[in-house]
Amino acid sequence: MSSHTDTDRTSAGAQAVDLTNCDREPIHIIGQVQPFGMLMAVSADWIVAHASANIGDLLGRGPDDIIGQSMIDLMPPRTVHDLRSRLQMLTHDDAVARLFGLDVAGDGVAHDVSIHRSGRLYIFEFERSAPRTDRHGDDNEMVRALIGRIQRHDDIDRMAREAARGLKALTEFRRVMVYRFNEDDTGTVIAEALDPGQTPYLGLRFPGSDIPRQARALYARNLLRIIADVNGETVPVLPALGPSGDPLDLSLSATRAVSPIHLEYLRNMGVGASMSVSILSKGKLWGLLACHHDAPHYVDYQTRSAAELFAQLFSYELTQMEMNTELAEMDLAREMHDRLLSQMTSTPDVLDNLDTIARAVEEVVEFDGLAVYSHGRYRAMGSAPTEEEFMGLARFLNTTQVSSVFATDRITERYPAGDGFVERAAGLLALPISRQPRDYIVLFRREIARSVSWAGDPLKPAEPGPNGLRLTPRKSFEAWQEVVRGSSAPWRLSERRAAEALRVTLLEIVLKLSDEANLARKRSQEQQELLIAELNHRVRNILNLIQGLVSQGRGDATTIEAYSDVLNARIHSLARAHDQLTRKSWAWVPLAHLVETEARAYLSGQADRVRQTGDAIDLSPQAFTTMALVIHELMTNSAKYGALSDSTGRVELKVTLDRDGAAVLDWRERGGPPVKPPKRRGFGTTIIERSVPFELKGEASVDFRVGGLRAHFRLPATAVQRAEVTPPETPGPETTRPVAEVTLAGEALVVEDNLIIALDASDGLGLLGASAVHSAPSVVEAIEILDRRPIRFALIDVNLGEDSSLPVAEACAARGIPFAMATGYGENADLLADYPPAPVLRKPYDVDHIRALLAELDAAGKLLGDPDDGPGGA
Repeated sequence: MSSHTDTDRTSAGAQAVDLTNCDREPIHIIGQVQPFGMLMAVSADWIVAHASANIGDLLGRGPDDIIGQSMIDLMPPRTVHDLRSRLQMLTHDDAVARLFGLDVAGDGVAHDVSIHRSGRLYIFEFERSAPRTDRHGDDNEMVRALIGRIQRHDDIDRMAREAARGLKALTEFRRVMVYRFNEDDTGTVIAEALDPGQTPYLGLRFPGSDIPRQARALYARNLLRIIADVNGETVPVLPALGPSGDPLDLSLSATRAVSPIHLEYLRNMGVGASMSVSILSKGKLWGLLACHHDAPHYVDYQTRSAAELFAQLFSYELTQMEMNTELAEMDLAREMHDRLLSQMTSTPDVLDNLDTIARAVEEVVEFDGLAVYSHGRYRAMGSAPTEEEFMGLARFLNTTQVSSVFATDRITERYPAGDGFVERAAGLLALPISRQPRDYIVLFRREIARSVSWAGDPLKPAEPGPNGLRLTPRKSFEAWQEVVRGSSAPWRLSERRAAEALRVTLLEIVLKLSDEANLARKRSQEQQELLIAELNHRVRNILNLIQGLVSQGRGDATTIEAYSDVLNARIHSLARAHDQLTRKSWAWVPLAHLVETEARAYLSGQADRVRQTGDAIDLSPQAFTTMALVIHELMTNSAKYGALSDSTGRVELKVTLDRDGAAVLDWRERGGPPVKPPKRRGFGTTIIERSVPFELKGEASVDFRVGGLRAHFRLPATAVQRAEVTPPETPGPETTRPVAEVTLAGEALVVEDNLIIALDASDGLGLLGASAVHSAPSVVEAIEILDRRPIRFALIDVNLGEDSSLPVAEACAARGIPFAMATGYGENADLLADYPPAPVLRKPYDVDHIRALLAELDAAGKLLGDPDDGPGGA
């Protein structure tokens, strides 16, 4: 048959007819029943609302006599009782109750009854019971035996073939097919059992329009439909419309007549009777058991019920088989997952693992080519598009559904530009393995010229038929060979499922290995956020601490100058402690470092006058901050009034670790002037006596002996741990006292985005002799000042908000202007690696620190210059 000839014969008017005519047909409100059954629809109070025209065959009274009457008055009490009892079986909307061999009219004639709910009505359908013969036997026992035969098989095709044979034996139809729905709504006959002389349909594919959408929806609700005589007259249901103007919904009816279009379709197939039973899997319509007979063939209701039970049990076995297959695929996917993880751990880049991935994928999915697109890089193997061709394809893939596998066996239908590489890649299976912008692993299949055996030409135009301007069913069911070009072998559901498991595996691997740098950056960001939160917390605590130092320290000084010195010393003691903590990444720090740092700050070259003996311990960050103030106060008190106030005294700090992990610290001063107990408790003494008990939940005591002060501390185990003895750290520039006075000549520049710090630095440079000090909070303003003014010295903050001060430092170096860098980051060489060489001043700093730095520059001969030079100092 030629499709061109069919097209030429089609009239212009007929071209408006399409397959959606079937989709729109209201098959559930057909308004007719088949003549083997009788129907009554009654309300909740048992008033008859509808009846089939042949109801008189059952009750001896026609529809006109019974509609509006109570059903209780139409039937014997025993019948009414039995029917009422069966209503209890209707436990859900689509439930059907059954009665077999009921003497409905009390005349000795047995009927089989079907009962279901339709809206607010109950529908009763009656069929005369067929005499049971020895052939029938026990239907349930026969079903059990047939299912047992199905359970012998371990693949779907063999199970389907056995199911077709079993249903044929149960119902005596001459042909029984297992019809499976494909994903595109077409259907394929995957198994059949037929009598000799019947036309085989095995392997044929039927267009989706043969079973329209609303029919498939109905098949999922009403599991069995029968047409006992394709050419038989149907019986109307009266009245056609109810009081509301709506026809009676017969969706679940056992005797409902069918569409004239479907009857014509069956006649064209040479079918005289048919029956179909739904196959459901996981609650969805999987396929049909389709039965055909070339003459009228009635199957009684009891046998049909057994056939329905058989189909339900077959559906269960089918679902179990598919679940077992899925579990096997999951096991295979797990094995692949473990293997890929072990094989890819040495190389973090997914592109470098292309061969490894390909070997793993080919075990679960067949493909002709594979490509990886990751971080804008492309690599392919086998039959695949070029990199240039893939770039457009990647943009198309970005429009597909997020985080799911995308598959097509015809790329050009979805992506027309794919026609350029269709001979290499006609189908694809794309696995997104990253977030937006997406990276992919894409499997390709070559074009194949595959023959599809259609049961008639699926593209044949519709023609007007005897039922009006509607689709006329195909008259030819000869296999139509359609050669499909531009297509690959289809991706099976199991392959897509395996690909989805593979996608999850690869995504895990990519995130774990290929994106290791991103993961490290993420960790760094998370650590930074945590650090910021911790620093924010600690800064607030420090601000509160400084506020306490400011307010509580007033009582220790009699003049503003003395108060300023005491406060300045305490603040810088905290700064030194925090500087050591940041060098250790806020980890545990040796107590010896703290003592050595404080001793150097007061004794310069005679720091050996303070000696630590006993056990070496580390302090937790919280304990280190607390002890920094305590040691500072002890050292300050000794330098002013105790053993360190002259040249002969010494201090010994003995540390002992107890068995319970606590540490005992004994501070003893010897050789100094006689000690006198203070007349009042100052803030310094309060810090010594109360910090450890209050902050660390430890113990502290102070004894002002004439021979020297003694202090005793017990730090809990949570605050200390044993440590190896480590050498003291090299002192930074802020821990030494200036050795010479230096006067700064000319104008100076402070580059700092914090106003308070800038003002303090400007005041300090002014005190040190600068004739004028200019402040700049940004790179642009700093460069402008360097261009306009004869700057002789610059103090530059490393970080200016979101900008780096590197251009300012480079400008100063290029002009020969001496400068120093100020930073709050501690000793982090990486931050200054790109800067020109310069001394570093760590925050917080004061005028003494600036003086020491200027002395360092002067000693190195880098602070010379004529203040009368022009702008820029060059």
